[in-house]
Amino acid sequence: MGLLNDLKARFQRERVTLALDDIQALILRSRPEPYVGIHAMLHFDDAEGGRDLVRRLAAHIPSAAGWTDDRDAWTGAALSFQGLKALGLPEASLKSFPLPFQQGMAARAEQLRDVDVNAPEHWDEAFRPGACHLALTIYARDAAALETARTKAMDELARSHGVTLVGTHAFGADADAKNPFGFRDSISQPAVAGSGVDALPGQERAIAAGEFILGENSETGAPVAMPDPPELGRNGSFVVLRKYASQVGAFNDFVRSHAANESDEELLAAKLVGRWRSGAPLILAPERDDPELGADPARNNDFDFSKDPRGFVCPHASHMRRLNPRDSKLTILTDVNIHRIIRRSSTFGPKWSREVSAADDARGERGIFFIFISARAYDTIEFLQQEWVNRGNFIDLGTERDAIVGLHETPGSFTLPQSPVRRRLDGVTTFNRLKGGEYLFMPSLAALRWIGEAGWTR
Repeated sequence: MGLLNDLKARFQRERVTLALDDIQALILRSRPEPYVGIHAMLHFDDAEGGRDLVRRLAAHIPSAAGWTDDRDAWTGAALSFQGLKALGLPEASLKSFPLPFQQGMAARAEQLRDVDVNAPEHWDEAFRPGACHLALTIYARDAAALETARTKAMDELARSHGVTLVGTHAFGADADAKNPFGFRDSISQPAVAGSGVDALPGQERAIAAGEFILGENSETGAPVAMPDPPELGRNGSFVVLRKYASQVGAFNDFVRSHAANESDEELLAAKLVGRWRSGAPLILAPERDDPELGADPARNNDFDFSKDPRGFVCPHASHMRRLNPRDSKLTILTDVNIHRIIRRSSTFGPKWSREVSAADDARGERGIFFIFISARAYDTIEFLQQEWVNRGNFIDLGTERDAIVGLHETPGSFTLPQSPVRRRLDGVTTFNRLKGGEYLFMPSLAALRWIGEAGWTR
């Protein structure tokens, strides 16, 4: 059962406390499996023309009131700070946004550790500073549904003046929903309190809605600061979008160089990620993959690390354990729940193949859009990049970085806990190279209309 079908089966409308009719569906609605889609980046050359497009697009963006209903396709919209500025929002409103959002992702390169091959000077043109004002994402069940939704969006763009399309990128995956490295993706998603869906086994409890929806109480018991006026901020959220070109061949070569046979390759790859390619977690399937477990949303996230404190089964350095330590003992303490995120990542390019080698990576045809939603998005991504991805101090691994998404300016290492002596694998390189991104604000539907109608002038 796919993520969306599972949510639909567990949805109870009488348990809803959120203003679902004002929240963009994409915040709560998981992608279908299989899925296809397109990301489009637009630039506003004229404030009035840009506002007119935003106003008309708002009518095509579904609310979360029917987020578990069957839909062939749906669209989400998010704006950058420079986009809001270009639309003519009042200075007081602009200054009410978090500083990282005001500065934009490229200007936060130091805080994000986006240097070397990941530095902004290497990014795609669509993500150069100030280029992306509006990001539209369309998810669809199949190519025909996508074309229908895309045509509607492009028709609205064709009717516009003072708006330029600066980039598009198609994406998609089959029913296995696997990422460029061949691993089932976006399995671990938080349950949002008040959304009408209870937590799954392993999620412990639903996370306070204010961690994801502005204006709602967060895990601290109070709302996270939101933009002014309330007509702009309430029921919106913040988005981090990062496009990566995946070096699948380099990853395959690294695994091959440290494995004796194909079976060892699969186990080592699982150790690097924390799950087998089916999505089955190592902690529940320590010796071999279990596709039935990996496909079962009631079981594939129902675990903790209490019985593996030394990381013999699932290494502390694995990608999954780094970015969701659950109940692991951390050297640097933090509240894991305020760093939970809603993932809406999308894969592009050919499916993973064992035969791909580093020589094939130059074509840059495989990759992933890492997209997440959180009321604390910018604090969270900068914390993750600084501490959990590009350092190892919090798990007593010094400078060791995340093998999957970490930046390795020089070849790094990956530690496999073993007894009596742990094993260190050298030669980790940057397996995901950043090609661009932006900090975005996903307004409520009412806020989109408020922006489109220049509500601040009334």
